[in-house]
Amino acid sequence: DAIVCVCNATYCDTLDPVVLPAPGTYVKYESSKAGKRLERSEGSFQHSLHLLLTLNISTLYQHVKGFGGSLSDAAALNILGLSQPAQDNLLRSYFSESGIEYNLIRLPMACSDFSVRPYSYDDVPHDYELKHFRLAEEDVKMKIPLLHRASAMSRRLLSLYASPWTSPAWMKSNGDIRGKGTLKGQAGDKYHKTWANYFIKFLDEYAKHNLTFWAMTAQNEPLAALLAPPQFPTIAFTAAQQRDFIIRDLGPALARSPHRTRLMILDDQRLHLLRWAKAVLGNATAARYVAGVGVHWYLDGLVPASCSLEATHKLFPDHFLLYTEACSGFLTSRFSVSLGCWERGNHYSHSILTVLNHFVAGWTDWNLALDLEGGPNWVKNYVDSPIIVDSSKNVFYKQPMFYHLGHFSKFIPEGSQRVGLHISHRYLSCQLEHVAILRPDRALVLVVLNRFGWDVPFGIRDPAVGFIKTVAPANSIQTYLWRQQ
Repeated sequence: DAIVCVCNATYCDTLDPVVLPAPGTYVKYESSKAGKRLERSEGSFQHSLHLLLTLNISTLYQHVKGFGGSLSDAAALNILGLSQPAQDNLLRSYFSESGIEYNLIRLPMACSDFSVRPYSYDDVPHDYELKHFRLAEEDVKMKIPLLHRASAMSRRLLSLYASPWTSPAWMKSNGDIRGKGTLKGQAGDKYHKTWANYFIKFLDEYAKHNLTFWAMTAQNEPLAALLAPPQFPTIAFTAAQQRDFIIRDLGPALARSPHRTRLMILDDQRLHLLRWAKAVLGNATAARYVAGVGVHWYLDGLVPASCSLEATHKLFPDHFLLYTEACSGFLTSRFSVSLGCWERGNHYSHSILTVLNHFVAGWTDWNLALDLEGGPNWVKNYVDSPIIVDSSKNVFYKQPMFYHLGHFSKFIPEGSQRVGLHISHRYLSCQLEHVAILRPDRALVLVVLNRFGWDVPFGIRDPAVGFIKTVAPANSIQTYLWRQQ
């Protein structure tokens, strides 16, 4: 019962551009374990009292930044391993109107574990002026051209954000790009100033290629990548160390630079979110330099969304929350890649729905594309991806995760806003998961996930338009879209 959609140089399934339906009607998009993939249908509003979900557009919550994935070295290698027409089909699948219209792209600053080698942009010891700073071939020959191609295909403005895994070896306490170390010295010293300037140099060099960054995170998984293999490239920071680095070095360096790039903290598991936010954003100087908080999904099961995401939002409502990394197949000795697995798509949608309902502004997948092993990855930390490439056959497989993400990314553009959704008491035992969104064009979107093995009949009520009497089939996700009257 596993289904993938096979694409190659001459064929790839496509979607039509989103066209709003006539007033008084709605369109529905449905994907299911049974094999539907963003299948479009239309219907009319009824005047029935069979209601379950009632939208309240006078109750407004957070604005949405968007959805997307990460252009790691591994993702770039896999995409470029295909023929040019197949590459175009893959990029269109993610970024064009005939695809799912991602608008967020996360980019590692130099190597991550999803590279074929460990490297930094300045391996000359004690180059505190960063005179030898150079982008790598991975940037110039792979990622930068792909970013330009994606941007040219997109109707939406793409927002790029960068995350560093590791500094050059000579700045680290362990003297190696590989493995866990701290930055030498302490905030305010030459190592920390140089590391802050390294961020600015990265932005400068990408700007020369006509690419600007909406945001950066201060460090990928600063808590020493707790779950990672020993060789995993990282710099460990405590919350207090990150706060001081931002106050004394990174914040002022960004503020002095010509770049209007915003800064995110944490970029790690939500288990640490509340404590980290209090330590960093609780300091007024640090808070002024920071725009938002990045969150990874890997340990979400250990702490409820209400006492992490919602609690943080209530304390720091002016700082956005953004999910910056998620993938399936991590920490599994078998089946890093599970082709066609519907359940992994469910996990994505369940996460996105949960976090959107707890004040998160968007959700970013990890690698845009991986190979059949779930790599390449130089520490063998293989995982799954919504698109799996088999370059030997010049094909790529669009997995259920891809279509689950599309139920959000294609229909919820940047600037949308979550609205109130009331569940009638008769149905409180109903286990459907859902979110209601008001788009900038004033159309309404409702995404409904049914993770159960049976059909669930329900109703949608928009007081301004009427009722939709409908069904969420077993193991399905649906997106409803209609105009306000």
